[in-house]
Amino acid sequence: MASAAVSICAIGCRGQTNGSKTAKENKAPPSPNSEGPSYLALERSGELKRREESLWEVLKSCSLCPRECGVNRFNGEKGVCKSTAELKVHSAGAHFGEEWPLVGMNGSGTVFFSSCNLLCCFCQNWEINHRGDGPLRSHDELASMMLGLQAKGCKNINLVTPTHVVPHIVKSLRIAIKGGLKVPLVYNTGGYDRLETIKALDGIVDIYLPDFKYQDGALADKYSNGAKNYPEAAAATIKEMYRQVGNLETTGLTGIAKRGLMLRHLIMPHNIAGTDKFVKWVAKEISKDTYTNLMDQYRPEHRAFEYPKIARRISEKEWKQVLAWAKEAGLTQIES
Repeated sequence: MASAAVSICAIGCRGQTNGSKTAKENKAPPSPNSEGPSYLALERSGELKRREESLWEVLKSCSLCPRECGVNRFNGEKGVCKSTAELKVHSAGAHFGEEWPLVGMNGSGTVFFSSCNLLCCFCQNWEINHRGDGPLRSHDELASMMLGLQAKGCKNINLVTPTHVVPHIVKSLRIAIKGGLKVPLVYNTGGYDRLETIKALDGIVDIYLPDFKYQDGALADKYSNGAKNYPEAAAATIKEMYRQVGNLETTGLTGIAKRGLMLRHLIMPHNIAGTDKFVKWVAKEISKDTYTNLMDQYRPEHRAFEYPKIARRISEKEWKQVLAWAKEAGLTQIES
């Protein structure tokens, strides 16, 4: 884990709370067991099967994310994410571009799901997320991918853009458990999740890796396909994630993540992302010790050039201002 000195790095891409709870009140209990990921106990008890069945019911009038499109995905109906009840996976492999506690020596076991419920105009993976590139996969195939990544020495299964395929993930997980899966699951999300969906993942996910992209709903509406309730939705679900898993826990001298919350925040030109408000929110509503990645690698992609304020990279002056805001907020666990 990073030292207490504030430092920043730029790795990977992914507003306002009701203020009803303090960071101390949100703090999660210790890990429920030390014998492996908590999903193993849920499978043994039969609870994981019950959760899976409940999640499939949601697809009949889909409300997995805050858009709550209400389409019957079993009938081939599509909402904003353009996904039916079929599963598409773009790729899977050991990824070395993630945060160090996820990567270690053998890479993070990353699974990239096709399509997305957020659809940002500046998306750097627009071919996968907007266009939906990737073949149809069976649950057995996804389970085999998970087991294959574990066999390669990956210390986690990193589920990228998972929100719209949560039932598929749980079903495949149950198959993989029978095959010997025992590494933590990473829920790597753009931050636009429905609170009820995250609650359903309690005890299934060991490591949450959400973005918190915006503090202003009008900007989320403009740049992320009408997601005007993004700030409220992200704040609520991140608080729930923290309640479930707490601050990041790592393993011994290796520093590999085994449980906890890891936050990402992409710095945008003209402070579109509301970074000054974001760092204050983390310190007040979650914890000053929250593992936070302030990412400086924004570049205009996809349709970003249609919007003058986000048609450039951030400046050195903007970056130095971000560092000052983080220091002033008192955040202590910023990846370097």
